[in-house]
Amino acid sequence: MSGSRCQTLYPFTGERHRQGLRFDAGEVLTVLQVPDGGWWEGQKEDGLRGWFPASYVQLLEKPGMVPPQPVEENQISLLPSGWESYLSPQGHRYYVNTVTNETTWERPNGSSRTPSSSGPQKNFQPTAVNGYHSSGTPVHQTEPVHMSLRKPIGDFQNPGSPSPGKKQNKESTITINCVTFPHPDTMPEQQLLKPTEWSYCDYFWADKKDPQSNGTMAGFEILLQKQLKGKQMQKEMSEFIRERIKIEEEYAKNLAKLSQNSLAAQEEGSLGEAWAQVKKSLADEAEVHLKFSSKLHSEVEKPLMNFRENFKKDMKKCDHHIADLRKQLASRYASVEKARKALTERQRDLEMKTQQLEIKLSNKTEEDIKKARRKSTQAGDDLMRCVDLYNQAQSKWFEEMVTTTLELERLEVERVEMIRQHLCQYTQLRHETDMFNQSTVEPVDQLLRKVDPAKDRELWVKEHKTGDIRPVDMEI
Repeated sequence: MSGSRCQTLYPFTGERHRQGLRFDAGEVLTVLQVPDGGWWEGQKEDGLRGWFPASYVQLLEKPGMVPPQPVEENQISLLPSGWESYLSPQGHRYYVNTVTNETTWERPNGSSRTPSSSGPQKNFQPTAVNGYHSSGTPVHQTEPVHMSLRKPIGDFQNPGSPSPGKKQNKESTITINCVTFPHPDTMPEQQLLKPTEWSYCDYFWADKKDPQSNGTMAGFEILLQKQLKGKQMQKEMSEFIRERIKIEEEYAKNLAKLSQNSLAAQEEGSLGEAWAQVKKSLADEAEVHLKFSSKLHSEVEKPLMNFRENFKKDMKKCDHHIADLRKQLASRYASVEKARKALTERQRDLEMKTQQLEIKLSNKTEEDIKKARRKSTQAGDDLMRCVDLYNQAQSKWFEEMVTTTLELERLEVERVEMIRQHLCQYTQLRHETDMFNQSTVEPVDQLLRKVDPAKDRELWVKEHKTGDIRPVDMEI
């Protein structure tokens, strides 16, 4: 796939990535590397190289295929002053008035040029990306046009087509908690960001019914709950190790106390020596368990607690970061709805003033209509600005959600790996303790094998004998 050409579907800032490639929607890139993991390396036409999410682009059908760009009409037949012509990606010519920002399929001044096959409508609004036509012309409206806040991916595959109607937009998008998603019935299944990995960033965008109440939970809240549960499990594991340390310390104290016990201290000979070694081994074993409990504290419990504290800080950063972005997104969405309502009111006012003009023409009424038209145009511009800000906020939220969910995924892997390593350390220490305990028992085994009752008796007799003359029977 390297060497292929692709077209960007969304703008990408690359600010949070050391080697990210910044681009706007609609640019054409050359693909250089396509490794696993959902990130590709590409190169812009100006030579800049970098990495970007594979889901942000769409491969062109043929390598080297560049979508048609709008070009100015040949100057064989001059256009009226202020008018410019462009070609849509489908090859249809349309005209833009740079003074009034009016757009039309038909040539100005009643030219006999037939309208394009897209339909007989006179005016249209070319698809806009972040407030600009595909030709680079800033978007303004002289007549209000209904449009969705965020277009499905399929819209970017046809950037020169007219904006869909109101009914069509209602069917093509849905809004959940101020976040606009493509309607599943109007678009193909989205490409996964990290295929075959079941990654967080692919499956936590929608809301889910809260089993604890009648409300819903955002996908990010579900991720946070999993991390909170992991943090609680880590705390309980640390408490388990702490209890194990207490048991070891108490056990060592009892062993040391038992080793000082004077019971059977009068035993002599090889058996007495072996018995003394048994009691001495208890003191050695007590020392081993004290060292074991100390190592558990310094090498297992303490690192687990330190890691947990750092884990809490990282989680708090992610939580606050996404929460701030969601607040900003909700604020932008509210601004869009407010601007949309204002535009509707201005339209209604303009229609009313127009009807008054039809009934009674007067200079005052004409002035009111002009004023209403200006306000309607201004309301349309305000709506477009709000939509632009909303799209930027939603794009930023999308990018940060991907980055933050991947960060949470990394934290989860790090947490599990950390626990695994220290549990392995625990078992290793336990093996070392068992081996050392075995070494303390070996001298006892050796001495027990040397115990000989006959030899003990001989040694005792030699030490305690009083004479070697035996008594005899008395004669009668």
